[in-house]
Amino acid sequence: MGFFHLSSGLGRPSLVRLSSTITRTLSSLVVLESGSPSYSVLTAASKVGGPISVLLAGSKASAEALEVAKVDGVAKVLTAPSAEYDHSLPEKFAPLVVENVKRGSYTHVFAPASAFGKNVVPRAAAILDVQQISDITAVQSADTFVRPIYAGNVIATVKSKDPIKFITVRTSAFPDPAISTSSAPIEDAVDPSVNSQTTFVSEELTKTERPDLGSAKRVVSGGRGLKDKESFDKIIYPLADALGAAVGASRAAVDSGFADNSLQVGQTGKVVAPDLYLAVGISGAIQHLAGMKDSKTIVAINKDADAPIFEIADIGLVADLFDAIPELTDKINKLNN
Repeated sequence: MGFFHLSSGLGRPSLVRLSSTITRTLSSLVVLESGSPSYSVLTAASKVGGPISVLLAGSKASAEALEVAKVDGVAKVLTAPSAEYDHSLPEKFAPLVVENVKRGSYTHVFAPASAFGKNVVPRAAAILDVQQISDITAVQSADTFVRPIYAGNVIATVKSKDPIKFITVRTSAFPDPAISTSSAPIEDAVDPSVNSQTTFVSEELTKTERPDLGSAKRVVSGGRGLKDKESFDKIIYPLADALGAAVGASRAAVDSGFADNSLQVGQTGKVVAPDLYLAVGISGAIQHLAGMKDSKTIVAINKDADAPIFEIADIGLVADLFDAIPELTDKINKLNN
């Protein structure tokens, strides 16, 4: 626990205060997911101060460690190259994190606020009987962090007095670190080899040649205004292809069967912050805005002039999307050619 203050622009922040002291030498362990390491987590960790170690696990860990070791600010890389960790089962991964935290006496543990981080970090924190601080967007000091709550409508500044801070990071809030000319040492991690009753059975992955939604620089998202899946496919995908963009969808569109749930942007979906976010037929419910309002440029196209999406849009067009989007797609294709 600690103290926190909340700010929403609705009045003066309320304060609850508890004492906090940091007595140990600062050091951080960054836990990265094999196959899709989020290097921006390292940027968040660097703001705490002290050396940064990285933990990688899985059959590809040794190869990935060679790349991670070149990232600026990394003091060393710990690897557990066992296939037991390939699918990041939290029942196996959390004890691995805990054992390496104990050995390294780390004061901070960072991981991305992805499905991986949300699975592993709370379990590891519980084993060590400390709280987790979720989805941070800023680091004020070694014990004070900023995170959004209430779908991003309130920003909480949280201060923790726990001896070890377990933190998940909103990766879109931090830039990627630079690549160094030197490489950090690579060492073996402590591998507890836990015998878990949980085993991996299978997975179904949605494959696409389009940019990954979570990291794309441009995103085209469709909402309920597209009316049906046929219209969604006919309108959204050609525009995304013309822009070289990833495809997203509002929860309403996903719930209506217009798009796969892997494309959902919002509080219960993916949080994105691309350079360009184009919202097509999306009204702008709070749940959706929480997942995209940090985008650099937001363009909204909706025939309802009073749609909430226009309140945060940098560029808004009040028009029938079934007329506007094909025309826009055609003009972009002509420019590309």
